[in-house]
Amino acid sequence: MSEDQNINLVFAIGALVLVASALFSRRMGFREIIRTALAWVAIFAIFILGFSYQNEILAVWNRVASEVTGANEQVVDGDKLRIRQSADGHFWVTATVNEHPVRFLIDSGATTTAMTLQTARDARIEISGSAFPVVLTTANGSVSAQRGTIQSLRIGSMVARELPVVVAEEFGDSNVIGMNFLSKLRSWRVEGTEMVLDPGDSRPAG
Repeated sequence: MSEDQNINLVFAIGALVLVASALFSRRMGFREIIRTALAWVAIFAIFILGFSYQNEILAVWNRVASEVTGANEQVVDGDKLRIRQSADGHFWVTATVNEHPVRFLIDSGATTTAMTLQTARDARIEISGSAFPVVLTTANGSVSAQRGTIQSLRIGSMVARELPVVVAEEFGDSNVIGMNFLSKLRSWRVEGTEMVLDPGDSRPAG
């Protein structure tokens, strides 16, 4: 159990003890005490779950809000692509991988573009059958990944062909655009709450 989880557990136990003390200090029937106690348990459980999975909930909310409001996360500006910063502080972009739409997190700290195993299969990525996987160090520890090749990756007006990619089931539901794509651009920068991708005179070609 992580330190944050331990803190949450201690907080929850302490809060429940206070609630229980308040309930038993009042003149209430046993059934009413049980119903009230269960209601408080449910409230604290929802609170802890919401706090523990706040990033995942926020990501889902951003996607739903974007679809409902029709707000665009990315806007083509000539050859450039402007990407609006999400509420989670990251920059997300929807790319076309082998004619298959895929949502990516843009991460300048990632050396190579990465995809989840299921997404790579859906997009018909050529995955190496090598018995010697690539070992990557991530925030969640070491991950064994397979090398692959994206035949065509399009973001706005930019197209990369035969782009190397690493694929692993352990990536969960996160696909990442790495420096092997960004380094092919003339520039990429952050202007306020927008990221600007500028392909320049020559666009990525893998």
